[in-house]
Amino acid sequence: MATVAELGVSVMRIYIPKFLMSASCLLLPSTDSKDCILEPLSLPESPGGTTSLEGSPSVPCIFCEEHFLIDEQDKLLKHMIIEHKTVIADVKLVADFRRYISYWRKRFTEQPITDFCSVIRINSTAPFEEQDNYFLLCDVLPEDRILREELQKQRLKEILEQQQQERNDNNFQGSCMFCNEEFLGNRSVLLNHMAREHTFNIGLPDNIVNCNEFLCTLQKKLDNLQCLYCEKTFRDKNTLKDHMRKKQHRRINPKNREYDRFYVINYLDAHEFDLLKIKSELGLNFYQQVKLVNFIRRQIHQCRCYGCHETFKSKADLRTHMEEAKHTSLLPERQTWDQPQYYFPTYENDTLLCTLSDSESDLTAQEQNGNIAIISEDTSKLHALKQSSILNQLRLHESLKN
Repeated sequence: MATVAELGVSVMRIYIPKFLMSASCLLLPSTDSKDCILEPLSLPESPGGTTSLEGSPSVPCIFCEEHFLIDEQDKLLKHMIIEHKTVIADVKLVADFRRYISYWRKRFTEQPITDFCSVIRINSTAPFEEQDNYFLLCDVLPEDRILREELQKQRLKEILEQQQQERNDNNFQGSCMFCNEEFLGNRSVLLNHMAREHTFNIGLPDNIVNCNEFLCTLQKKLDNLQCLYCEKTFRDKNTLKDHMRKKQHRRINPKNREYDRFYVINYLDAHEFDLLKIKSELGLNFYQQVKLVNFIRRQIHQCRCYGCHETFKSKADLRTHMEEAKHTSLLPERQTWDQPQYYFPTYENDTLLCTLSDSESDLTAQEQNGNIAIISEDTSKLHALKQSSILNQLRLHESLKN
């Protein structure tokens, strides 16, 4: 599931990373001059900074003294299933796995597991000695749900603080991955250089967090002669360089979830806007997705709720209203946003537009749904068409030459 958040302030949660998109077209005029944005808006660029690299802390089992590295989370989950017959539901949605485990480790010493977990009996029709009970820990339990929400808020607070620190830090130092030119001052200088000079875009500097770690991750892949996009390995640097240039692979793999943690937008899990789900339910093709995104961007820019059309004094007031009224997922009728004027981006460098699907499967779906108009030729005067055909003129010209 790909969740999208805070459209219009460049805050959208999509698991795949984002890239910049240039747009020089003007928006079509609107019947309401107040609603008309005459040209694309520029998304803000602010200075960036550095972040320290932290080691991977170990995580204890909830029930015993076994410890696992945080990077070996799956091993811990497997251990708990096999050894302790306990399953944690939707573990990928837990914002801080280590704190989550620590909390329940303490609680299970205070009360029996049956006070918290649902019991699932397997092989219930088999003889009693072959039956077994497993315990499910999930957010159906109010205590678990509250814990998950608090961990999410705490993680978001920490990430935003880290992001602000990096944005305000002017002591950044780094080199370009493609030409080795050194940059000092702030991260935006380097990121903009790679985007401008090498057409390598990883997104707006303001959307990046833990920038140093991100760049180190990318550099390590290049040092290992691995393409950042298709992730194939090559025999030498020149071959890799030619491949990325010719194949236009100077971008990161949008399906590699390893990069998610470097984008602030992926930490904002509370806005209930699922773009992929909306795309599926409404059967949106690529261009309809573009129009929907641009429509919502414009409404948010004008501090207007796209669900109820109420206007607010600030984006903060609008955000509060949409969260409290649950209008984030409330879309207007299709004819409101499915208009030609929304083909053009509200923001000049809108990262999200580059992540929308334009696969061949979308085209097939459009054909099946009858969304593509097929205009046939007028064959009522077929004889006249044959006589006036350009092919006849070409044949005549060739015969005269010969």
